Amino acid sequence: MKYGYFDNANREYVITNPKTPTKWINYIGGLEFGGFVDHTGGSLICKGDPALNRIVKYIPQMPDSDFKGETLYIRLKEQDGYKIFSPFYVPTLDKYDLYECHVGLGYSRIVSEFYGIRCDVTIYVPYKSGRVIRDIKVKNMRNTPVVIDVIPVVEYTHFDALKQFNNNDWVPQTMQSRAIHEDGGLKTILQYAFMRRDFAVNYFTSNYPVSSFETDRRIFLGDNGYGTWAHPLSLENDELSCYEAHRGDNICALLHHLGEVRPGEEKRIITQLSQGESYESEKERIDYYRNEANVDKAFMELRDFWEEYLSYLQVETPDENFNTMVNVHNPRQCYITKNWSRYLSLYQVGLGARGIGFRDSSQDSMGILYSKPEEARELMEMLLHVQKIDGSAMHQFNPLTMVANQGDSRDMEGRPQYYGDDHLWIILAVAAYIKETGNTDFLNTEIPFYDKDKDGNPIETGTVFEHLKRAIEFTHDNVGRNGLPLLGFADWNDTVNLPAGAESAFNANLYGYALLQMIDICTHIGDDALVQKYKGYYEEMKHAFNKACWDGEWYVRYFDKDGNPLGSCRNEKGKIYVNAQSWSIISGFAPEDRAKQAMESVNKHLNTSKGIKLSTPGFNGFDPVIGGITTYPPGAKENCGIFMHTNPWAIIAETLIGNGDRAYEYYDQINPIAKNDIIDEYESEPYVYPQNVLGDEHPQFGLARNSWLSGTASWAYQAATKHILGLQPAMDGLIIDPCIPASWDGFKAVRKFRGAVYKIEVINGAHVTKGVKSVTVDGKEIKGYVVPVFGDGKEHTVKVVMG
Repeated sequence: MKYGYFDNANREYVITNPKTPTKWINYIGGLEFGGFVDHTGGSLICKGDPALNRIVKYIPQMPDSDFKGETLYIRLKEQDGYKIFSPFYVPTLDKYDLYECHVGLGYSRIVSEFYGIRCDVTIYVPYKSGRVIRDIKVKNMRNTPVVIDVIPVVEYTHFDALKQFNNNDWVPQTMQSRAIHEDGGLKTILQYAFMRRDFAVNYFTSNYPVSSFETDRRIFLGDNGYGTWAHPLSLENDELSCYEAHRGDNICALLHHLGEVRPGEEKRIITQLSQGESYESEKERIDYYRNEANVDKAFMELRDFWEEYLSYLQVETPDENFNTMVNVHNPRQCYITKNWSRYLSLYQVGLGARGIGFRDSSQDSMGILYSKPEEARELMEMLLHVQKIDGSAMHQFNPLTMVANQGDSRDMEGRPQYYGDDHLWIILAVAAYIKETGNTDFLNTEIPFYDKDKDGNPIETGTVFEHLKRAIEFTHDNVGRNGLPLLGFADWNDTVNLPAGAESAFNANLYGYALLQMIDICTHIGDDALVQKYKGYYEEMKHAFNKACWDGEWYVRYFDKDGNPLGSCRNEKGKIYVNAQSWSIISGFAPEDRAKQAMESVNKHLNTSKGIKLSTPGFNGFDPVIGGITTYPPGAKENCGIFMHTNPWAIIAETLIGNGDRAYEYYDQINPIAKNDIIDEYESEPYVYPQNVLGDEHPQFGLARNSWLSGTASWAYQAATKHILGLQPAMDGLIIDPCIPASWDGFKAVRKFRGAVYKIEVINGAHVTKGVKSVTVDGKEIKGYVVPVFGDGKEHTVKVVMG
């Protein structure tokens, strides 16, 4: 079935069938205030911390036909009572004549027609407003007048989201609602947990007279709560009860009488959902957003933000799916992932306060550098606050309290209490920031290490550069019997948790690539002594890696504490892992012959029509020695599943060995846009990357899950722009070195870089996959393929001839 289409003119995906195989969502606002809204109008909203300051109750595990968080009811006056339905389809499930959910940039817009009534509802969070706006327009499409009522509803959760589910005594005793009656029939309904009444009050209001309201879910549903969201019995009454809840399951339903609406007439109601210190402190902003002109202005400002954000790179290639993903949906996902890390999604439900991941957000920051480098820098600074004095890093932390922990390693006795890769990712991020901006002063920024004295004060502070050097030294000093870096509790693959003493080929290659970045930085700032030191470290690890890890046709992935390999032809399960192959090329450790052989092995053993598997064959039973990977059945997640994050690394590796056709094949087969015609197999949103797709050892091969918050977003964007298109910032300019399909005649791109606009045309008349014959800048040929930095605010034309 078809569930929607891409509207490139408006940069939207338009859902036309609400019965998608799973909920499809969009993000509104940010971690400071916001959340997600699903394609049938449900939402999960929080302020600051999804675990400890949640506002709206949304339970993803409940059936998709159920009410979740928010909805809208329309009530039509009929001779024998009322016709009640939701223009969002859920939860009333009425037959619709038209249904569209426009998944836009920072907003969702639901347009529907039921029973001759057209509703057009735009849902978004105006920039820095701290509120969800629902801009509701109701139009009579009938030939006769009709009396219409509009009833928006929100269900609250306790601010401590986990307690909402595990303490059904204390929580309902604390939940209360109070009504503020204003001039002209306006009402603002306050809601709070009693202990936060004086400083953190949720509220729901509108710009239209409210005739009555309800704050108790049991009363709203009716019949002592045995009524349903599909047909709340209270809506059969002319008015709601106006009860101000003293306890229980708090909701807010506002009944607006539009009166008799003439044929073709449209009426508009604007609701606000927010949280503030008090009604009095919020009154000015409440009134501001009751004004239609101000709401229209806020929406245009949101559009302007995204227009500017996307303008830093726009491309025109022969592949429209590539263009759509690179120009709109992939950079949007990068920004959302940077904002939310792995904090809150339909799958990461935010109850356990996972917070910000050091590894995750280091990579996420790299996906927005081209457009929002200073936001990325601010995130890097935050991350560096949880690096330890010894150079390692805390695995995750709460961004509000900056309290950090070591993730799942806390739960397994006898395993190291650190992750062997975390601290190295920040080197990649900082180097990429400097190459994008040229701002080497950032290296001198002083940031405390995480370690505290008995009074909770930082023991030591160091520059950013010192932090990076400590990261290098930690890996250099913590190696195993083969001279490879220790695994720690885990490396990037969280689910392989070998006992202490195990070594990681991934950590070796990540370390190698981090050393190359440090060599670039040190060369640029003129620290020759460190350049030589790090070159020595690099050659030392390169030798150790090739000596220990080459297995004949591919590289081994791990060694346990006794030197036994995992990811070897000698293993019955988990014989080959993609990351050991791709990263051996990214690091530059693999000689040319081994690089090509390793990637041939990837193609032979791991590639499928749906993407590259993480490993094969899958483990078929739990093994506590190996760890989490064996908790999944074969073909799922890290156990031989198509873990999407790894696919861009394979794409990058193929471009580095000059194989543009295969790199593009790998890119195209994971592009979610290409899944739009096979949604009943794929199931997830076709406008964002998922984290994982079930592999070919699973009966449901091709099914995707855990969309939106994935490192796939950042790396897919980097693979497409820096490596396929070859537009790669460097210390001294913009490298243009494409690796594209031989069939392409070329491509065009507009890239803003360090204060200038580069209008780039790549000509591939020779139909090669890689190789630059000449580069002309503003009509003058230059040597090499590094376009200089101009920084003059002007446009510069760049013509690249491949050959």
